[in-house]
Amino acid sequence: MDALADRLKAGDAEAFEELVRTYGGRLRAVALSVLHDPADADEALQEGFLAAFRSIGRFEGRSQLGTWLHRIVLNAALMKLRAKRSRPDQDGEELLPQFTSNGVFAERQDDWGPEGVEDEVARGELCARVRECVAELPEKFRIPLMLRDVEGLSALEMAERLGTTANAAKIRLHRARQALRTLLERQRVGVAA
Repeated sequence: MDALADRLKAGDAEAFEELVRTYGGRLRAVALSVLHDPADADEALQEGFLAAFRSIGRFEGRSQLGTWLHRIVLNAALMKLRAKRSRPDQDGEELLPQFTSNGVFAERQDDWGPEGVEDEVARGELCARVRECVAELPEKFRIPLMLRDVEGLSALEMAERLGTTANAAKIRLHRARQALRTLLERQRVGVAA
């Protein structure tokens, strides 16, 4: 187990300060990626640190301290998001592709990636476009994408965080990726969302 965790378990006040200094910025970014509101992200971060401080005695060192904190803050952000769900969110259904009665795409699906993605500049621009479009997605699409494609959770872990079945979580993720593709295509051709 790492020395910082041992100091935290011993109640060392300086260790708590070091923990916040070391991990605070990174963990705030995690909360902000889920909540998209700096004030909400700060609250989730604070709640996450409080939860970690209260449960440090149960930290067994099976993972890195930073990984353990990351999961706690991510859960705090998701809980805050669930609490905010009473607020209406944009539907996002217009971002999903339309199909004909035969089950084929109603509109042609173009390849939206840059030509020659090996080009570092093009790849950087694509990454920036993807980040912008993910931020524009409604929460019901953004959260599954973040959990699976950014956080790297399995379908079962994602389902647990979303409070649904693994199959439903996979469907949400698929629909989220479709919505992201639509936003990227709109941005590429200059169509307002």
